[in-house]
Amino acid sequence: MDMHYLTVILLGIVEGLTEFLPVSSTGHLILASELLGYDASVWAMFNVMIQLGAILAVVVLYWRTFWAVAMGLLRLDPVSIRFVRNLLVAFIPAVVIGLALHDYIDTLLGSPRVVACALVVGGIAILVIERLIKEQRFHGIADIPLVRVIGIGFIQCLAMVPGVSRSGATIMGALALGVERRTAAEFSFFLAIPTMLGASTLELLKKGDQLTSAQVGWDSIALGFVVSFIVALLVIKWFVGLVSRHGFAPFAWYRIIAGIGALVWLTLR
Repeated sequence: MDMHYLTVILLGIVEGLTEFLPVSSTGHLILASELLGYDASVWAMFNVMIQLGAILAVVVLYWRTFWAVAMGLLRLDPVSIRFVRNLLVAFIPAVVIGLALHDYIDTLLGSPRVVACALVVGGIAILVIERLIKEQRFHGIADIPLVRVIGIGFIQCLAMVPGVSRSGATIMGALALGVERRTAAEFSFFLAIPTMLGASTLELLKKGDQLTSAQVGWDSIALGFVVSFIVALLVIKWFVGLVSRHGFAPFAWYRIIAGIGALVWLTLR
């Protein structure tokens, strides 16, 4: 197979594997560009578009939840209204801070060392939070109080530093604020939909002329989208089952080992 399409498939797999795990999909894509030696700027918009494949996986897997919420909204059901309210409120900080710091975030995205350091620090943070968490009072997204939802929304913004992980920040923030593990993970999945759609729309408005290039055409974007979608479908179901039984420590140790390994490699290469 042509090396170009092997790269497309590999990036689709990396995106699908890491988008919803607390390990940072953006960070892994940045490190992949360094490891494989390709021009990351050429593939930047490709990476944005294949994220939508991973987001579609959430919609497909949880379509019954979304349908029930939609029907509940028509009936003015209080639980459905709180569900939607919580997602929208948690999304607002990312909109405000993302628009304000967009150019600075773009600068950080060019630094694999920032990614490696963030992987290590984030891994340590997960271990600390897992050890300290005692009380988990909220067992449904609609049950999370508004003030805690706002807190989760601001904590999600830490993921604007590449390597922190949007899902990791959201999940750990929710756990620290008293949300049960499975609910924290699912809240992260659902919050990814408006957050990633918003981030992708912003990138398209700013850099839409770079959507395709001589190196990365629509065929590559379509293939990467499909690969990301399929892999994310498999990962989400596995992830929810794993964290319900074993917590998030395995991902913390992976982050620490991967981050240290990346720092050593970046120093010695």
